[in-house]
Amino acid sequence: MRNIKYPPMETTRFETFFDAILAIIITILVLKIPQPSSPTPEALFSLKTNYIAYLISFLTLFNIWHSNHKLLHEIDIIDNMTLWIYGTMIFVITLLPYFTKWIASNIYSIPSQTMFGLIFIITHVLISLATRNIYKSNPYNPKLLELNNQSKYEHFPIIILIIGFILTYTVYTPGIYLCCLITVILWILIDILIKRDYNGN
Repeated sequence: MRNIKYPPMETTRFETFFDAILAIIITILVLKIPQPSSPTPEALFSLKTNYIAYLISFLTLFNIWHSNHKLLHEIDIIDNMTLWIYGTMIFVITLLPYFTKWIASNIYSIPSQTMFGLIFIITHVLISLATRNIYKSNPYNPKLLELNNQSKYEHFPIIILIIGFILTYTVYTPGIYLCCLITVILWILIDILIKRDYNGN
């Protein structure tokens, strides 16, 4: 049997597909938020866990979109290995609405906390792998060489998430939920720091 090698994919074609997937996931996320049981501030406030869980998941998806757009803007094609990594990431993040709803309804459940945290850890690892593979596949791209200064910040979110797991399994069950919120904010701050370093070069 011949070993068939598929050609790389144009970046713009992949971005269109990826953006559509993210838009669908965000739409499902907002539809998962229940309406207040009555038109009162108390009923609205009783859903605060749902709103915070939605905010965490939305900001996560937005950060994925923003970082990928910034990265893929500098290249014309992506290789098959990067496509497989992104394909795995798409599979993982499509589970986000399910586990967002689960943790919002069971904030003091260790299994729901665990699955929510695992989604974040796996997504972060896959983003790192995809980014590294793109850098490796384009070693002479000057723009990527300038952008490739994320390594000194990239482990901070994982450290925060590990702290969340420790809290959840010891003294504070919603620890992962809280640390996921901190992680998303940290991702935004990291992007600002990278942009500052990039503009300072």
